[in-house]
Amino acid sequence: MTDINTNEEVSKKSLNFIEAFVASDLAEGKNGGRMQTRFPPEPNGYLHIGHAKAICLDFGIAEQYNGICNLRFDDTNPEKEDTEYVDAIKEDIEWLGFKWENIYYASDYFQQVWDFAVKMIKEGKAYVDEQSAEEIARQKGTPTQPGVASPYRDRPIEESLDLFNRMNAGEFEEGAMILRAKIDMASSNMHFRDPIMYRIIKFPHHRTGDAWKAYPMYDFAHGESDYIEGVTHSLCTLEFEVHRPLYDYFIDQIKTADDYRPRQIEFNRLNLTYTVMSKRKLLELVKENLVNGWDDPRMPTICGFRRRGFTSTSVRNFIDRIGYTKYDGIVDVALLEHAVREDLNLKAGRVSAVLNPIKLIITNYPEGQVEMMETVNNPEDESKGSREVAFTRELFIEREDFLEDAPKKFFRMTPGQEVRLKSAYILKCTGCKKAADGSIEEIYAEYDPQTRSGMPESNRKVKGTLHWVSAEHSLPAEVRLYDRLFTAENPLEEKDKSFEELLNPDSLKVLTNCRVEMSLGEAKAYDNFQFQRLGYFNIDPDSTSEHLVFNRTVSLKDSWGKMKDKR
Repeated sequence: MTDINTNEEVSKKSLNFIEAFVASDLAEGKNGGRMQTRFPPEPNGYLHIGHAKAICLDFGIAEQYNGICNLRFDDTNPEKEDTEYVDAIKEDIEWLGFKWENIYYASDYFQQVWDFAVKMIKEGKAYVDEQSAEEIARQKGTPTQPGVASPYRDRPIEESLDLFNRMNAGEFEEGAMILRAKIDMASSNMHFRDPIMYRIIKFPHHRTGDAWKAYPMYDFAHGESDYIEGVTHSLCTLEFEVHRPLYDYFIDQIKTADDYRPRQIEFNRLNLTYTVMSKRKLLELVKENLVNGWDDPRMPTICGFRRRGFTSTSVRNFIDRIGYTKYDGIVDVALLEHAVREDLNLKAGRVSAVLNPIKLIITNYPEGQVEMMETVNNPEDESKGSREVAFTRELFIEREDFLEDAPKKFFRMTPGQEVRLKSAYILKCTGCKKAADGSIEEIYAEYDPQTRSGMPESNRKVKGTLHWVSAEHSLPAEVRLYDRLFTAENPLEEKDKSFEELLNPDSLKVLTNCRVEMSLGEAKAYDNFQFQRLGYFNIDPDSTSEHLVFNRTVSLKDSWGKMKDKR
């Protein structure tokens, strides 16, 4: 008996606080034993990594407890919404590996929500106010000072009903009047001080066209939509915690006598170092052309991470690691980068690429000879097999891998010193050719034919191993080196600087003279690779068979942290 209780206690301890709430509700038989969530994005922009955290929770917890999760677009603000965003949101959710049960829109419920508002007016719980936004704000009071009632607060019910209908008929201009809930202007919760339920917007809706001129506010429509849909657990971020009493209040106004009601639970939002998680700020970056669109690989959008080469598994593993709490904080982006390194180390094929090439000529290697060197595709996964790479007299190596006058501990290529070419031979550098300006044009070396990889002599100890590609059997490529978009850990705290001043000038470097092995000519958009000794890269959608383009997903190690320590 003791062992069973102990196991149950351990099981309970392993649950996060949201899972514990859900498990408890199900154990008590609430809502008929149903478990239903929803992911309710507003289609006014592209989703970012913070939304991925919410997606993983909404869909993941429904899977965990055999419930369902619906996708519901909160389309109550037609001026900012577009079907482009609807399509992008669906693509992002599917890329993360989740599937919704149904797709709904808040606009599906416009008539029902309108009817709820009419019901509240008839019950004397709502009224039409004609004051300006500034007047209403002044009357709200402060957290320690009660608000002042609107002069329209006690207007006759029939008058409010008439004006409400005329608001939707388009008889009044935007801002001329609103519908407010009549609750308590002296409430300690500022959200209870007669909140706005409806406002006038004269802009065509992406689904309903010009059918509506009066649109519900989020606080009014959200709870009603949850209730209509049958949501049992409405999961949202901490900024909505103070809205929860109002969420419950509005549901109370429409709730029938049965036991069902949605339960709102709040969790901490995701904040990452060296980036921002604000749609408004991200839109500013796009509109000011400070980035190359929403899917720029430097952006924290899900489509940006996808284009950069992040995997859905790495994103989900990262979110699982940081977990869900009741307090906000900021997570080091290095943890996300570690997650993608960890995943790609297991999955990505190892290939050779030279980003800053210089020609290496092996003077004692037969001209015209081509040897095929076997190389393992991924040492972490034997099932990936191996492939053959052409080795020839003329190769390309990294320019940084050669120094004519090298310091003592330089273990790469320098005259008189041996070095190993990965999966090939041991070479001894014999010299170089210089241009008139003193720059190195070519490097010369001799190879030892007894040291081919796998031969007994190949075990001879050599301190340096270099990657290479055949000059004849390689392809030209463009490589885009991406780094963190901002130089400040928390850009939003840098009040004395503009966004432009905080941008990292080295967040994108484009290298146009790179060489990659021939096998990469068959790669498809988004395919991931490890460029040996350089980092993880993927094929950009801009890439064509005539012009290969690669993005650096992440370096092999966290070089940023070392640079920061030196500052």
